[in-house]
Amino acid sequence: MKLTGKTALVTGGSRGIGAAVARRLARDGAILGIVYKENTAAAESVAEAIRAAGGHAELFRVDVTQEQSVQAMMQAFVARFGRIDILVNSAGTFAAAPVEAVSRSLFEEQMLTHPWSVIATTKAALPHFPAGSGCVVNVSTSLVHQPANGTAVYAAAKAAVEVLTHGFALELGPRGVRVNAVAPAITRTDMTAGIPADVLEQERALTPLQRLAEPDDIADVVAFLASDDARWITGRTILTDGGRV
Repeated sequence: MKLTGKTALVTGGSRGIGAAVARRLARDGAILGIVYKENTAAAESVAEAIRAAGGHAELFRVDVTQEQSVQAMMQAFVARFGRIDILVNSAGTFAAAPVEAVSRSLFEEQMLTHPWSVIATTKAALPHFPAGSGCVVNVSTSLVHQPANGTAVYAAAKAAVEVLTHGFALELGPRGVRVNAVAPAITRTDMTAGIPADVLEQERALTPLQRLAEPDDIADVVAFLASDDARWITGRTILTDGGRV
């Protein structure tokens, strides 16, 4: 298993892409910290599935927009496991609104949940990466590259995540820390469950591979980026969208 002996912390790990990433990294041998905000039952379900498969997972309930809480969580993780090797920033929330309906609260929610949380978690992890190594994988969206009506603020928040990914990779490369991102299109999760069926069908038809993504499709790419197979990749955002963009 490629990640045996590694430790990994996954934010947004109780559902959707984050849960799939946690399960996949555990299957590859990593010891998992699953970070979630509210749904304890869902987080416990992910951890129990990992343990049932012979893996190791611990839960950390944290609002990743709160820097002090993130710092405390990271200290607790390191006290338990000694270090952090892999950080996956999958925590997110989606909001859509036409420009005339965009509010300051919507803007702040998107910017705090996406780019700010990436800053907070990366800052907190840095002192605890082993010397000369470390890996960060952020979750963006294909909407950065092809926005849809009403998604401008969400896409802008994720665009900031992609710029942080590139900038942090340049800054942290000399320390041996790699920073990359994945940018999925619509993926079948609870976050997209409310999208009308006709919209989903249109997206499927516009995707060259003729289906929508499943969380495991994205998790497999994250696992690659987290492994030594991707040791010469940093500062990149991988479009994981079935060719949609």
